[in-house]
Amino acid sequence: MNLSFFDQFMSPYLLGIPLILISLLFPTLLFPSPGNRWITNRVSTLQSWFIYMITKQLMIPLNKKGHKWALILSSLMIFLLSINLLGLLPYTFTPTTQLSMNLALAFPLWLATLLTGLRNQPSASLGHLLPEGTPTPLIPALIMIETTSLLIRPLALGVRLTANLTAGHLLIQLISTATA
Repeated sequence: MNLSFFDQFMSPYLLGIPLILISLLFPTLLFPSPGNRWITNRVSTLQSWFIYMITKQLMIPLNKKGHKWALILSSLMIFLLSINLLGLLPYTFTPTTQLSMNLALAFPLWLATLLTGLRNQPSASLGHLLPEGTPTPLIPALIMIETTSLLIRPLALGVRLTANLTAGHLLIQLISTATA
């Protein structure tokens, strides 16, 4: 019997070793790394085809320069999918319910997109800090508010994602204990 519904979010240990390390590293074993071979095998061909299809479907609205993000976005999607699917197994822990994991994945990607936008189109990126038609006396205050909003955005989105995942897991836990 559970002492608390939040006990399911505690990281389990086996012989003093945190199982979160094993669950984080296990998906890397599932995906082949391309070697220096001239002839590819079926798995690497399937992996290349999958990345090509994701690039084709998701990156069509973007220009060719935006296709540079395809590999990191598809690998992030596969990583998150495999971690969440492994979390469905009984007596396992889903690392994406932890705020630290969500922020560790979200912050570098947010910073990369922000810096890329500032480098490639600085006037358009900085133009988003001031809404159109703002009266002149309000300009300094609105720039400060929009800058603060921009800097807080990854934290707010990470907290929202973690709260939604935690609520979903709690709901599944409540339903499973009520019907058992």
